[in-house]
Amino acid sequence: MPRPQRCLCQGIKFRPNVVYFKPQGVPIQDLEVVELSMEEIESYRLRHIDDLDQKESAERMHTSQSTYQRILNSAYKKIADFLINGKAIKVVEHEQFVIRS
Repeated sequence: MPRPQRCLCQGIKFRPNVVYFKPQGVPIQDLEVVELSMEEIESYRLRHIDDLDQKESAERMHTSQSTYQRILNSAYKKIADFLINGKAIKVVEHEQFVIRS
């Protein structure tokens, strides 16, 4: 039986203002939705907006480098699916999500 996924909520320091993206001109009901977790968004933001390397990003998210890399790769795959296949993307929060200052 797989282990339950642990929330990395303490490592997430922001909340996006927009949580839904879709191709222009296509009704949302006609689109498949890809869900991107807050952990995936944060890993992507740290790498590509803050320009941090894997070690620094993992430290900021309070996780190991291997877990950080797994989360980032998952984000890459979902973002590519959204862009290449013309799907909608929704940023979803973990049930226990709390922003800490």
